[in-house]
Amino acid sequence: MTRDARLRVVVAGIIGALAVAAGAYAVHGLGAVRDAHAVGLWQTASQYQLMHAGVTVAAALGGQVLHRRLAALAGWLFLLGCVLFGGALYGLGWWGPSPLGAVAPVGGMSFILGWLLLAAAALKAPR
Repeated sequence: MTRDARLRVVVAGIIGALAVAAGAYAVHGLGAVRDAHAVGLWQTASQYQLMHAGVTVAAALGGQVLHRRLAALAGWLFLLGCVLFGGALYGLGWWGPSPLGAVAPVGGMSFILGWLLLAAAALKAPR
């Protein structure tokens, strides 16, 4: 495993752990201090983060059989999306509407581009 792939897996592991913690807090504690909409935002953020942390690990491990550079870029885009999309939703849920909400679509686009690059990494995989 390359150093870059190892770093992506480490970051994905941290993001995955934070996603589980945030999702648990959304279900078991956030409702006491915020409304149902905020709880929903946190649940959505944690689900997307957890899913994309997992696919980041898969892309890092798949770099052995996929096109390595495209898989790496896909992984970094997934992680960027976790920070931007998840962070924006957590912020909106905690503080309410703010300019921070404009960051969520950029994170969503990072997820979409990551998935497209992952598909391209499979198409360009060495035979």
